[in-house]
Amino acid sequence: LTTFYKWDTRTQPRITHLLKLENCNTTVSELLIPLAWTTVTQQLRKVPDIFFWGQRKRFSTMPEIETSKRDSELFSPPSDVRGMTKLDRTAFKKTVTIPVLKVRKEIVSRLMRSLKRAALQRPGIKRVIEDPEDEESRLIMLDPYKMFTHDSFEKAELNILKQLNVSPQITKYSLELTYENFKSEEILRAVLPEGQDVISGFSRVGHIAHLNLRDHQLPFKHLIGQVMIDKNPGITSAVNKINNIDNTYRNFQMEVLSGEENMMTKVRENNYTYEFDFSKVYWNPRLSTEHCRITELLKPGDVLFDVFAGVGPFAVPAAKKNCTVFANDLNPESHKWLLHNCKLNKVDRKVKVFNLDGKDFLQGPVREELMQQLGLSKERKHSVHIVMNLPAKAIEFLSAFKSLLDGQPCSSDLLPIVHCYSFSKDVNPAKDVQQQAGAVLGISLEACSSVHLVRNVAPNKEMLCITFQIPASILYKNQTINLGEHFLENLMKL
Repeated sequence: LTTFYKWDTRTQPRITHLLKLENCNTTVSELLIPLAWTTVTQQLRKVPDIFFWGQRKRFSTMPEIETSKRDSELFSPPSDVRGMTKLDRTAFKKTVTIPVLKVRKEIVSRLMRSLKRAALQRPGIKRVIEDPEDEESRLIMLDPYKMFTHDSFEKAELNILKQLNVSPQITKYSLELTYENFKSEEILRAVLPEGQDVISGFSRVGHIAHLNLRDHQLPFKHLIGQVMIDKNPGITSAVNKINNIDNTYRNFQMEVLSGEENMMTKVRENNYTYEFDFSKVYWNPRLSTEHCRITELLKPGDVLFDVFAGVGPFAVPAAKKNCTVFANDLNPESHKWLLHNCKLNKVDRKVKVFNLDGKDFLQGPVREELMQQLGLSKERKHSVHIVMNLPAKAIEFLSAFKSLLDGQPCSSDLLPIVHCYSFSKDVNPAKDVQQQAGAVLGISLEACSSVHLVRNVAPNKEMLCITFQIPASILYKNQTINLGEHFLENLMKL
């Protein structure tokens, strides 16, 4: 045993506290003694494993693992809620025994500053409660995994107790836990089949919680939806996506799991406000950082063509930055809310909105504007950016740039900069995206493009953005393909 706890001396005080229970007084809860000795037994049973592995690292991480495990044992819902499919909040009542310290109410604030280590740290549970037997006293809830007897206090804590004339005697208190005291993950872990994944997060879209449930979670879908509403202030509706985003308009079918069926929502992103019907348009709150990244690349006076604009998360910030914006979306609902959000954010005079197929937008309004913009004086300093955020298909639309413009090529500094999004399941996703885009354009982009990892969409599936300047040999008719050094130089300026 000596060798065991000297393996990592950081755990010695905790082990010592557990062993001192052998001489504990009768004020310790009868429930706490078995819990503590069970912990010691569990620790000792792990000794062979520790020496077998012979790794200090394995042992040093065990206290955190044990703490989490014990916390789930004491502060977890009753076991008989397992398999519940219709939420019954009353079934989550549970009584646990907590060590407490009795103190005079006038010294509570001063004492709590010195008992941070010893006090109970559990969200949703008060650490100080009234003494039911003495209105002039208060009970301080203590950590049931650290505090067993008066010997559990550290020397500094005992000194402050002595200064304030507080007895270090620990007594027990029966604390009733209810549904309100448990976290959403704890509730779902107790309800869903043991060993199965639980819902650890969701996308919040205004008042809507958007979940992607797995098959084993579907029998519990209405309960899960209600728990999400109960445990997240401001959420009044929980929905589940029931098909992939594979249709023309990029929206998806959804089922309301619990709460109101109102899909009209308002969101704030990067200090801009957007309103839309979530059931009819595409919106992903996980792209907030990407919207901001692209906006920061733009300078006042630049021109932005947003080929798949959605409800405006690229277009609105760009217009606010005094860029000239041409925004397009094929979905009539997205087009409607794009117009609405431009007005809502007071940039409607700076954004020209279109309701076209992406290819028609590129070969129509974009071509016309590029012919005008690129034909201006060589002194022009503004850049032209083209954003193509349709990861599933955007690379296919790059073919629209081939021989798009007539006449003599403009200065290489004025050539449009493309930000094209794509998915990749390749082991080298950046190279994969470069090769995909290059294959469509008929050139190699590996030496004259950059690739930014946007986010991990699923296991082994990444969303990326490839950025490059369209070569004049591609953009203009009757040009010889020549990827000169100036393309790489211009890329480095981004």
